[in-house]
Amino acid sequence: MKRPLTLTLSLLLSFALSLPAFAGKNTRCGTKSLSADEEAAFEIEIQGNSGRTLPAVVIPVWVHVINIGPGFDNGDVSDKLIRDQIRVLNETFAGERGGADTGFGFDLAGIDRTTNTDWFFMGYNSQAENRAKSALRRGDAGTLNIYTVDGGLYLGWATFPKNYKSQSSSDGVVIDFRSMPGGPYERFSLGFTATHEVGHWLGLYHTFQNGCSTGGDYVADTPAERYPARGCPIGIDTCTSAKYPGIDPVENYMDYSDDPCYNQFTEDQTSRMQAAWMTYRE
Repeated sequence: MKRPLTLTLSLLLSFALSLPAFAGKNTRCGTKSLSADEEAAFEIEIQGNSGRTLPAVVIPVWVHVINIGPGFDNGDVSDKLIRDQIRVLNETFAGERGGADTGFGFDLAGIDRTTNTDWFFMGYNSQAENRAKSALRRGDAGTLNIYTVDGGLYLGWATFPKNYKSQSSSDGVVIDFRSMPGGPYERFSLGFTATHEVGHWLGLYHTFQNGCSTGGDYVADTPAERYPARGCPIGIDTCTSAKYPGIDPVENYMDYSDDPCYNQFTEDQTSRMQAAWMTYRE
């Protein structure tokens, strides 16, 4: 017997709404993909620094707490929570959970706090985002600016290093304040949203960039992946052709997996981040 159309639509809607499983967010990351021409230019520009060894780098970090009033529920995260987030960045980029030691460390340079409703509810590439960043951003190309906000549809987003020269005032990382360590999201509050977004800021694409294709994410040791992971589907293989060996890298910080699933950057991702740093941020 056929299922009634209204019931079928209801089930589909319920399924769609359940997919993100974190407080109304549509996706983990809102970072905009580069165009094909921008990708090609990016690869050419960093090629000159590929294979070079970068001494350990400690990146100064400014955290801009944007809120709608006092208290955590209004986005006014504590200094302790910020220090915990910096600790998580240091642990993940040092390979303390597994994977490669990338050679990047992070030092808290300063915290500022701004109460502004428009900025707190900023959307990706919105006027509110542009105004907030123009007013608050500190430092130069090698300074990481993190903005904690509500985040709208996304847990976070970031800019790529290639864009710093033309759009320096926009440079940085935006994260949902509830994704910080100890936040209320059952599956997304270990602080790894910041790790994921800083990966973009240092030059990494998503592991599923370009799907099952030869270029993929331009990193040789992250197997090709047809689409982003949800949950922690270890062992899944979405690119089954012999041309694309290896199971999906769902434990990689640049996939869309749940926070507890993440445990690594790879050696080739490390090389890419270091080459991008020497090209754009030194």
